Amino acid sequence: MLADPLEYASLLGRVWDAVLRGDRAPRSPRALVSESWQRSLAADVDPDSCEAPVVCERDEVRDMRDEHPLRAAIPVLRQTVLDVADEAEHVMIVTDRDGLILWREGNAEVQRRADRVRLSEGTRWAEESIGTNAMGTTLAVGTPVQIYSAEHLVRTYHDWTCAASPIHDPDTGDVLGSVDISGPLRTVHPAMVSLVSAAAQLAESHLRARMAARDEQLRARNMPHLRALRGEAGALLTRTGRVLAVEPGAAVLPERVDVTGGRVTLADGREAVLERLVEGYLLRLPGSPTARSRPRPVLSLSFLDCSGPRAVLDGREVPLTLRHAEILTLLAMRPAGLTADRLAFQLYGERGNPVTARAEIHRLRAHLGEHVIATKPYRLQAEVDADFLTVRRALRDGDLRTASETYRGPLLEDSEAPAIRDEREELFASLRNAVLDRGDVAALWALFRDHPTDDLEVLGQLAHRLPRHDSRRPLVTARMQQVLAGEA
Repeated sequence: MLADPLEYASLLGRVWDAVLRGDRAPRSPRALVSESWQRSLAADVDPDSCEAPVVCERDEVRDMRDEHPLRAAIPVLRQTVLDVADEAEHVMIVTDRDGLILWREGNAEVQRRADRVRLSEGTRWAEESIGTNAMGTTLAVGTPVQIYSAEHLVRTYHDWTCAASPIHDPDTGDVLGSVDISGPLRTVHPAMVSLVSAAAQLAESHLRARMAARDEQLRARNMPHLRALRGEAGALLTRTGRVLAVEPGAAVLPERVDVTGGRVTLADGREAVLERLVEGYLLRLPGSPTARSRPRPVLSLSFLDCSGPRAVLDGREVPLTLRHAEILTLLAMRPAGLTADRLAFQLYGERGNPVTARAEIHRLRAHLGEHVIATKPYRLQAEVDADFLTVRRALRDGDLRTASETYRGPLLEDSEAPAIRDEREELFASLRNAVLDRGDVAALWALFRDHPTDDLEVLGQLAHRLPRHDSRRPLVTARMQQVLAGEA
């Protein structure tokens, strides 16, 4: 095809003629194409005169876009596909799961050509509507496909080439729609399928990140419902029945529960009751044996110490790697818990892999004991006493003395985890601003003493507020002179 696209298109045209007449073809069509032709012909698609049906007017399309879950992924698809499509004389098309075109953008001249053959917003391109085409066929088979020239069942589109990939819902796994690149026959390129496949994967990753953020918010808002069970087995579910958090007695649950009825029978025969919440469901297992009562472990974390992170569990010091200290920090900061996806993102950023995060959690649970870290989502089940949380609370309560005395150094100074780095910078900035606003001498001195600084604003306030004969004043003024000399 790529050696001589026009000659290949001519060959495909002869194959198309022969197959539809029932004659012997010079070669067989690809199995993917042959099967699609059979489905299309069975749906009474006319190869010679069929046109894509107009299903929605422009105003209706705009309304449907606003409600469609793929709307959130359109910026990602534009960044991935649109510049390439425009330059290569193609258009980018996004459909819903039924093949209805909701978005079409790209090269202006190709868009004008597309309008003439109803390759436009508001038309339906499912196989049963318009025969074999990349959008309809990718939705039919669930994999990326490329359809070239006379591989289209309908003769009108033999001058076109297109490639498409399905986009799946990260929650349910169902197909949400497809992303397609279409253009004139002469613009065929070997990377088209790879491009739409990569674009679909990026769109799914974007939707997955948004889902993880929504999950975290849902857990935070609804954990009181779960805690109110007071040991009775139960779980928090999304609107689609995905399990977000569990009480210990319900730990053996599937990842998803059927929420179409009021009562649920689990695979192990247990009867559960669903209670509708504003967001999702509370699943209860009435009469189930509760988890054995035992005092919560006490976990003390000292992570504002330049000598390295220190953890003490029920009076026993626990050696920690930096990575495990980072995980404990994130879980302590988010008592509602974190999914593996969210934890990976906060530890590693965009390159984060939830498999790696799960492996680290597994090692940490083996180190601390499984009763300390719960799953679904990952969360601490211990009473946590953490110096960085103490500083946060003290600043919130206006207790500058406690905040400045507790802050002995940057939070996990050697950590490069994005969420830890952000918290480290924000914690110091909050303390610094509070100390400067209040002008508290003891807090200013604690900030200077424990963290020799080049911050002239801190030094200047301290020099101004210390009495002239205070033995600490010469240290501060000497430091100011060093900073000023260095700047000069």
